[in-house]
Amino acid sequence: MPNSKNQTNLESLKERLAQAKSAAIVDYQGVTVNELTNLRSKLRDVDSEFFVTKNTLINLAFDKNADVTASLSGMNALILSYADEVSGLKIAFDFQKDSEKLTIKNGSLNGQIVDADAIKALSKLPSKNELIISLISRLNGPAYGLVNVLQAGPRNLVYALQAIANK
Repeated sequence: MPNSKNQTNLESLKERLAQAKSAAIVDYQGVTVNELTNLRSKLRDVDSEFFVTKNTLINLAFDKNADVTASLSGMNALILSYADEVSGLKIAFDFQKDSEKLTIKNGSLNGQIVDADAIKALSKLPSKNELIISLISRLNGPAYGLVNVLQAGPRNLVYALQAIANK
């Protein structure tokens, strides 16, 4: 029978996983405290979290999935993204590129277990805010074009009158 502290931690982990839109299991062995603090700060800015817990609790939270169980060796933690699926993973891969100390093993996306390659592909997608900005700019593009076309006649008339006045 697990002790009450572990049961409480497991329930907390399950709640966090239920709220998270994506999660990644990472091996953080060799990462210094300062690097980990910087990573946590960057993750917090995009509504994500670096959560360190026992491998056994991670395994139980993922219902003893065979893929997860196989990857649980060493010092593992979870990177949980709450705002959107991509933002936390982008920061994790950027950190991995810079320090080469973080190893991303696998994770979950909306409850589905995915491998490291799928997480890497997901991290290359634009974030929700980037997509919204792109959509707004594309929606505004035709309106700007229409305004320019409608202003072309009067503007050209002003240019012609200015040219006649300069002569």
